[in-house]
Amino acid sequence: MTEPQPLRPTDPAPGPHGPGRSPGGQTKQTPLEQMGGTTGLVYMMLPVVAFVLANASYGLTAAICTAVGVSLAISVLRLVRKESIQPALSGLFGVAVASFVAWKTGSAKGFFLTGIWGNVALGVLFLLSVLVRRPLAGIVWGSLNGTGTAWLKDKPSRHYYDIATLTLVGVFAARVAVQQWLYEKDATGWLAFAKIAMGYPLLALAFLVVLWAGRRSGKRLTALAGGPRPPRSA
Repeated sequence: MTEPQPLRPTDPAPGPHGPGRSPGGQTKQTPLEQMGGTTGLVYMMLPVVAFVLANASYGLTAAICTAVGVSLAISVLRLVRKESIQPALSGLFGVAVASFVAWKTGSAKGFFLTGIWGNVALGVLFLLSVLVRRPLAGIVWGSLNGTGTAWLKDKPSRHYYDIATLTLVGVFAARVAVQQWLYEKDATGWLAFAKIAMGYPLLALAFLVVLWAGRRSGKRLTALAGGPRPPRSA
């Protein structure tokens, strides 16, 4: 019987299912990797840019066809390159819904209406989660990292995630305020710019706050686990 080899300094710390692996035995992906990496982010921008350019040159019908066609081409390209197809299919669905709304409203700016509605819904949902003391930033973070919801029993940890969740609420609110104003101004080109500029760049900044909250909470819970039992929070 062979003795287990000690971990080297460069080896990742083993979790309950092995080093760096999820319960299914697969290596965990970061949120960026789940969206297809940096290339995936570029792919998500292309249909929007294609829609605006085609609308400016050939009109709404051509813009709708171009945006859907670009999304389909991206899906096929990912399939051929044996890349993750899920981000492309999600993007294709979003473009199809946005194109349908634009077609029904008869206006190019309608292409961006579902995005505005989506940000309203997300803002309300995240705000409600803070009010019911279940901040979604912490729940999502715990789900992505497999750390669970033990932080819910610790009041300071909840406050950290309250801040992170409210930061995301601010992102959604800023998107709605700017894009709704541009929508009313019928500024389709600027709507596309705002959608891209206020998309993942703003989300990345908010993610830094979520990361801060996760690290603060993690350090606190680790310290409490090795010391006296913390008092029950209100």
